[in-house]
Amino acid sequence: MTSLNWRRFFTINDLAGLRVEDPVVFDATHALYFRLYGEGLIDGVRVDHVDGLTDPAAYCRQLRTRLDAIARPADAPPGPAYIIIEKILADGEPLATDWRVDGTSGYDFMEQVAALLHASSGAEPLATLWADISGRSAAFSPEELRARQELLAWQFDGQRRGCVEAFVALARSTPECDGLTRGMLDRAIERMLWVFPVYRTYGTGDAAPAADAAIRETVRERVAEFVPPGEDAVVDRILAWLAGEGPGDAGLAAEAVRKFQQLSAPIAAKAVEDTAFYRYGRLLSRNDVGFDAGRMSLDIGDFHAAMIDRTRNWPAAMLATATHDHKRGEDVRARLAVLSEIPDLWRTHVERWLDLALPFADGVAPDDSYMLLQTLFGAWPEGLSAADGGGLSDYAERIVAWQEKALREAKLRSSWESPDSDYETRCHDLARALLDPTRSQAFLEDLTALVAKLAPAAEANSLAQVALRYTVPGVPDLYQGTEAIDLSLVDPDNRRPVNYARLQANLDGEPLAKMALIQRLLTLRRDHPALFATSGYDPIAVTGARADQVIAFRRVGDRAVLRCVVPLRTAECHLDGIGVRDWWGDTALASGERLADLVGDRSVSIELLPATG
Repeated sequence: MTSLNWRRFFTINDLAGLRVEDPVVFDATHALYFRLYGEGLIDGVRVDHVDGLTDPAAYCRQLRTRLDAIARPADAPPGPAYIIIEKILADGEPLATDWRVDGTSGYDFMEQVAALLHASSGAEPLATLWADISGRSAAFSPEELRARQELLAWQFDGQRRGCVEAFVALARSTPECDGLTRGMLDRAIERMLWVFPVYRTYGTGDAAPAADAAIRETVRERVAEFVPPGEDAVVDRILAWLAGEGPGDAGLAAEAVRKFQQLSAPIAAKAVEDTAFYRYGRLLSRNDVGFDAGRMSLDIGDFHAAMIDRTRNWPAAMLATATHDHKRGEDVRARLAVLSEIPDLWRTHVERWLDLALPFADGVAPDDSYMLLQTLFGAWPEGLSAADGGGLSDYAERIVAWQEKALREAKLRSSWESPDSDYETRCHDLARALLDPTRSQAFLEDLTALVAKLAPAAEANSLAQVALRYTVPGVPDLYQGTEAIDLSLVDPDNRRPVNYARLQANLDGEPLAKMALIQRLLTLRRDHPALFATSGYDPIAVTGARADQVIAFRRVGDRAVLRCVVPLRTAECHLDGIGVRDWWGDTALASGERLADLVGDRSVSIELLPATG
């Protein structure tokens, strides 16, 4: 790690990076894809981790140009090719519209819809509960900062030093930088990477896109508290080079900027998603790929704004809620999201469970115990009873596999490089004891009772997630097997073989609510392709006492109008036994239609109405 002299995929030394910017390498590595596209066997491509490239924008434009120039068989769907990129967007970060791609693979939507399901009122009490139990920070930002600092000093030390040397060479190429020492540049680069707000910027050494300016300004503001006195000018100099405005040799500037940008991206991925997310446990449903763990909820108005922007700029981008890389399945997150609405009830159960777990938790850190309890609740399999010894044993082994990865990714008490088998065994023993009906009957009965109690609210979240994925602008992505309830955990759990025979049997019989809704919405999309592909997104105003617990919009086509009314955060209605009509009260659409009449006992109201005018 300290003597690394080649570019790799994140921290995997055996996966060396390829110089795809070299025309010979580009042609050799893309020959198969171009042949398949030319033969009509594929209609597009997904580019994995686009931010790892030297110049993502130039690469995407080149890819589009080459694909568009390929002749296709007469019976193949006409072009242009569908190009999707795996790109993590930070909150408020736009995707460049001049890359000639169709959009992202959907992590941005996954974050938006997941945050929409959470109640902002749960943020403070759940953060307090986490801090009380774990003794760690109630906020996410200190965990992110510490993880960035540790990984820069350890797993990315070689790349950091290589980056510094590139800037040293650049500084020495011009008299204007005679006062810049290696130490100054090292400190500035290190501290800038501590606080970098996005995966990367997109400068080329002699230029940079206009959107990078706001990012550079954020870095300047954030890094101020960490820079030694008198060295803020060093940060300004590096930021100028990132903007393509600094002095010195042009070739050296391009190399230095490239190394910085190809370091900031893996630091964001490994420090945030693969380290801090495993250390911070306020609510695990807010810790997933592309998520902002520091934010509990997304305002309905902000979701509307994001969908309007999607309509304008990315109508063909993908809409994902589950992937091969998710840390928790979409229905695990939907169930955990309910806890944001009932933090006091959750605290009561957790405190009871921690007491019941005490005889088995000797030597297990409280933060690991609490993350285990959240996971046991969130991923609890459908139909598993507190007395099913065989089923509980199978579940325990899934949990143990998750636990091993979580402990090693957190890098606090174990790691992939140096596993602490004794500590891991204590954690595994705790998980197995809690899932043993002969030792933890009281815990299992209380846990299953809570799962059952919150099941209607969890299902409502699940159906809201499905409804939005298939109705807002974009191309819905159904990850393998998630037609049914997706209670998977991080890989390898989310990559288990799919029981297609069972899915087919469910479809042929009486589909569960989730599958039935997917079937209905896919049928609508098939029968009205233009409505979903080209129509806009028009928010519908909602009034009344629960206006902030329903999202409504319409998509207007030439021949039909799709009206969607999706309740949000309805745990109170399900828990208190309030009749649906009474609970909605005077809540109504701007047209005057009452939610009590529109939704009734259904979780969503999706209607195809005749076009007017």
